[in-house]
Amino acid sequence: MALQIFGTKKCNDTKKAERFFKERGVKYQLIDLAEKGISPGELRAVSQAVGREALMDTRGPRFVRRGLAYIEHDPEEEILKDPLLLKTPVVRDGARVVIGADPKAWEALIAP
Repeated sequence: MALQIFGTKKCNDTKKAERFFKERGVKYQLIDLAEKGISPGELRAVSQAVGREALMDTRGPRFVRRGLAYIEHDPEEEILKDPLLLKTPVVRDGARVVIGADPKAWEALIAP
C-alpha cells in the first residue's frame, strides 16, 4: 500500500509532511479532506491504530464552534459528518498511522 497523507492543502502541518516525504523521495498520495473527506473504512483503520481520543483536533475552530467539548459525541461519527474535525496530518502506511506533525515518527514509517 502506498503512503497516504490525509490533510488539507492549506494546512501548514500537512505541507510539512508533504515536504518531508518529497525530500526523501517517498511516494505518497495526498487526500484533501476539504475536497474528498475520509471513508468510514479508512477512519476505522486510523482509529484502531491511534485510538478514538486522538482523532479530533480539539483545539481547532470547528470543534469549538460546534460546542463539541460540551456535549457527548462519537468522534468517528462527527468526523464522517465533518472531515475537517480530524487532527492533521494523518500519515498512514497500512496499519501504521501517525497523527500530527511528528518527523521522528514519520522517519520510523519509512525506515528499512
